[in-house]
Amino acid sequence: MKKLFIRIRSLLKLFLLLSTAILIIISIFAIVFKPIYSVTLNGEHIGYCKDKVKLQNRINDYMENGDESTYNKNLAFISIDNMPSYKMCLLKRGITTNDDEIFKEIVKDGVSYYKYYAIVDDDDEKVYVSTFEKAEKVIKELKNKESNNIKDLSIIEKYETKLKKFTNVDKAVSKLYERKPIVRVASSSSYSSRGSVATGRHMSSSKINLGISLSRPISGRISSRFGAMSRIRSGAHTGLDISAPYGTRIKAAAAGRVVFAGYKGAYGNMIAIDHGKGVMTYYAHCSSLKASVGTYVSQGTVIAAVGSTGNSTGNHLHLEVRVNGVAYNPQNYLY
Repeated sequence: MKKLFIRIRSLLKLFLLLSTAILIIISIFAIVFKPIYSVTLNGEHIGYCKDKVKLQNRINDYMENGDESTYNKNLAFISIDNMPSYKMCLLKRGITTNDDEIFKEIVKDGVSYYKYYAIVDDDDEKVYVSTFEKAEKVIKELKNKESNNIKDLSIIEKYETKLKKFTNVDKAVSKLYERKPIVRVASSSSYSSRGSVATGRHMSSSKINLGISLSRPISGRISSRFGAMSRIRSGAHTGLDISAPYGTRIKAAAAGRVVFAGYKGAYGNMIAIDHGKGVMTYYAHCSSLKASVGTYVSQGTVIAAVGSTGNSTGNHLHLEVRVNGVAYNPQNYLY
């Protein structure tokens, strides 16, 4: 029993000695060394920071809001391609951190993006304003003045690395306003030679009740869908492209009156039919047109032929369905 007691006492002494030694070693490390973060960028060491969370939050805040050197009320964000890597290590206390230098190194190649608004006339950017509210005010005043181009005007949100020169509301209205032409009508059956339609990029992917049934204007393969992006377009696709051989007959999708027949910029040769209650269908890139403005056509009437006029890379029909100027997905109603 006595031997057991002596053995236990010896083990306790050994445990106390080991514990004391470990505490001494830890104390020495705490005095000589301190935990710190080594920071690398693109594989290159750029310094040490004490608090990686604080430094990263500072970088994130700069990307969202910029600082005094980048301040601009139209700043949307700052893009930084390369983010730092952090590795915890123990360094001698004489080594100092350099958070400010690290921050400057990380953000020096950041690219600032600015948000503003362009007022577009038939896909052509005419004026630029700093806020959406100003853009809306310009459109509203032009509408009140019954500007002849009001149906072709739209607002586009822009994100660019350089700001355009902004125009104030009054000057923008003055620049965009178009006086309606005075047309002398010889008889009640007289119509303009081409008519007028809106081709702005107001779009909606929702499905609404048109109040009419549409039939396929041609048979063919769908080559580009509604909303698709392409290098040949300035924005999202406002219609549906159906490939077909050159000269294929195009039929009216529903009964209505032809309100446009002629060449329309990127649309090439185009026919637009008004079906009433704000519903219209557009048929673009045609090789030839078979109906004139003012003509009433029945569903299935041949109105044009497939071609590749305007901004087109091959023979096809560009079909749009619009309600009060807003483009809706034709595939919600046919094909």
